[in-house]
Amino acid sequence: MDLHRSSKIILLILSILSPATLSMRYELLSGHTKCIYEEIHANAMSVGKYHIVNPHEDHPLPDSHKITVKVTSAQGTAYHEADGVNTGQFSLTALETGDYITCFSAVDHKPEAMLTIDFDWRTGVQTKDWYNVAKKSQVETMELEVKKLLDTVTSIHEELYYLRDREEEMQDLNISTNSKMAWLSFMSLGVCLSVAGLQFWHLKTFFQKKKII
Repeated sequence: MDLHRSSKIILLILSILSPATLSMRYELLSGHTKCIYEEIHANAMSVGKYHIVNPHEDHPLPDSHKITVKVTSAQGTAYHEADGVNTGQFSLTALETGDYITCFSAVDHKPEAMLTIDFDWRTGVQTKDWYNVAKKSQVETMELEVKKLLDTVTSIHEELYYLRDREEEMQDLNISTNSKMAWLSFMSLGVCLSVAGLQFWHLKTFFQKKKII
């Protein structure tokens, strides 16, 4: 009984540690979807490559030969999404054990077209080629995040420059307004003094005529 149980445990360990490879070619009609399931254990690395086979090697792929690809976990976590592509790759490190799903949806096209898709999905593989694929995918993700941060910093920098320019404009406006108000005050004072002088001269002349003074 113990020997039988030990054998089961050894087989289970070997199944977890041994690399799994899924390489296939299948046909997909435009406007339809096909999903492929792969059981991946937690913390295992998995990488995939896919491309549409060109039916005419001497010509570019037709516009109808486009697919949408989505890789998700059993819990619905999205690991990879690509829309309107004819080739691509992905890499992931499983957060939980379960069936991971890769769905290929062919773009709806009239008349209908039959697409042939080559798909390699490997789990637990440490070969140099596939490691570079995963590494490249991670670098591209990091590069995208860095670009987002750079855009944010640039936007903040431009906003600061804009605010500084606005502040300088407001200062210039305040200086100009204060200068105009000072001139207006002097002009108002001059007018008031002139009117007061005229009134004084008029009253003095009036009183002199009346011989009051």
